[in-house]
Amino acid sequence: MAFARTGAVALLGVDGVVVEVQADLEPGLAAFTIVGLPDKAVNESRDRVRAAVVNSGEKWPLKKLTVGLSPASVPKSGSGFDLAIACAVLAAAERLRPETIERLLLVGELGLDGRARPVRGVLPAVLAAVDAGYDRVAVAEATAAEAALVPGIEVLPVRSLRQLIALLCGEPEPEEPPERLGTTGPDPALAGLSLPGLGIRQFDVGGWKKDLADVAGQFEARRALELAAAGGHHLFLKGPPGAGKTMLAERLPGILPPLDRREALEVTAIHSIAGLLPAGRPLVQQAPYCAPHHSTTMPAIVGGGSGLPRPGAASLAHRGVLFLDEAPEFSVRVLDALRQPLESGEVVVARSAGSLRLPARFLLLLAANPCPCGRWSRRGDACECTPTMVTRYQARLSGPLLDRVDLRVEVDAVSRVELLQKESSAESTAVVAARVLAARERAAARYAQTPWRVNGEVPGHELRTRYPLGPGSLQDAEREMERGFLTARGLDRVVRVAWTAADLAGADRPDRTHVRSALALRGAHIRDAPLTEPHF
Repeated sequence: MAFARTGAVALLGVDGVVVEVQADLEPGLAAFTIVGLPDKAVNESRDRVRAAVVNSGEKWPLKKLTVGLSPASVPKSGSGFDLAIACAVLAAAERLRPETIERLLLVGELGLDGRARPVRGVLPAVLAAVDAGYDRVAVAEATAAEAALVPGIEVLPVRSLRQLIALLCGEPEPEEPPERLGTTGPDPALAGLSLPGLGIRQFDVGGWKKDLADVAGQFEARRALELAAAGGHHLFLKGPPGAGKTMLAERLPGILPPLDRREALEVTAIHSIAGLLPAGRPLVQQAPYCAPHHSTTMPAIVGGGSGLPRPGAASLAHRGVLFLDEAPEFSVRVLDALRQPLESGEVVVARSAGSLRLPARFLLLLAANPCPCGRWSRRGDACECTPTMVTRYQARLSGPLLDRVDLRVEVDAVSRVELLQKESSAESTAVVAARVLAARERAAARYAQTPWRVNGEVPGHELRTRYPLGPGSLQDAEREMERGFLTARGLDRVVRVAWTAADLAGADRPDRTHVRSALALRGAHIRDAPLTEPHF
């Protein structure tokens, strides 16, 4: 009997689980069996691995071959086990020395000609390898830059199985042409929908041409956008078609600060699993922007799909922006399913095959027309909708969902003067982004010894006890709460926005003016609320 083992990784959601790949050769009728809860793609590796070994000039062992994937209770999916299976078989057949691969983790697919092809999820796989104590990992050359993002591990980039065998045996490495496929492409299993339909984009400040100064007028909405970016607050824009709601939403990623190293690795790991990493840029450093169509299903938004759940748009927008244009047109079940991640920053998806926690700390931006025709106003001018139609349309955004949205702004139609004026006083994206970054740095210094970094993440109890406001600052908010116009959650969110307003203004803590401003931007009709002051 001949036996060998090596390492691979099974992906469960956005986390990796190290799997021991064992190969056992015994005398008997030639057969090849894979055990350990493999899916169809893993079972098909029997044909891929056999062809790759033979076409690489190696002999295939004509014995009873059993490959075990341990732990057997963890579901195994995808083609990333090919390299590990091939090396384990060759080591069991004494072509490789078993000790050379025992502490080596291999991640990659094999073509029938022996080429090593990239797979999704290399970054979380390498992170799992480091946590398990591995110090070497072999991956396809196309994903070597992604694997190298993880410190403390040696990355062996390979172009083919022949090259890997020569490297492990200390033989001269054969010349191999580079892999022409520089990307793995989007995962078609993500809820059965094409990812371009989810509107997923990554924004580069240097190459992002749409500037905030392009938005005509809309001072209050621009101010709310700055508050949302500085404090991580969710935002709801309501107004007629053509008022600039989508323009404002598309410019929000441009004023968000770049991701720090930890956040960048989190986002990159999610996008790696989805196959969305651009060629030549393995690390996502800018906040992602995801704008799904209103026909998108619940699994595509919150995660799910057949078998083990996969990340949806909410997770793909992690540390970035999730923009729901025409929000009332989304399914009510889809909208209400976002209530949990808005509070906890993660999605818990339970299926018969398992339950997973997927990160989903995004900034939600909702946009809606005031009615189905879009022309409703308080005076009812030119609106063709009946009062029942208007009420039913607006009720599609439930009260519990809107209660979790910190900022609610009514966007008026742009006037002719605002649209056609040649000299615009509107600030550019660069100017606003600098103020947002300074405000976030103030908040980060305040929360340095806590798990929070922005005001939108701080629990209400902590704000009330550890970071109290000035005397009398909450008078107006308390009155709104007594009148029933503000819930306990709403009060906490008003305080969070007030802290962000104070950070933007450079104040040590919020005063009554900041609280009144936060109340006004939440939709409360506070008399003499400062809605037009240019600075916070």
